[in-house]
Amino acid sequence: MSIPERIKSRLKKDRPMTSITVRIPTDVVDSMKEIAPKRGFSGYQSLLKSYLGEGLRRDEALYAFGATARLIEALKKRGVPEALIEEASRELPVA
Repeated sequence: MSIPERIKSRLKKDRPMTSITVRIPTDVVDSMKEIAPKRGFSGYQSLLKSYLGEGLRRDEALYAFGATARLIEALKKRGVPEALIEEASRELPVA
């Protein structure tokens, strides 16, 4: 299987960026500030981006490129309602 263009584009260093605002409990931020240097990050925001990337890669592997994605596409082709597929997908174990 070839690597999709959207994944290849993530290897570029000059990708466009956007700023977002996320409300996170202060105790979670405090924990990230403690963990960040232990994992080799300069600050909690870099650690947060790492967590987002890890989760995104895991979910893309599961839902966009893996056996689950192929099954979902097969079910759609056979007329299974999108809402039912989404409901069943939420019950899948996290890899």
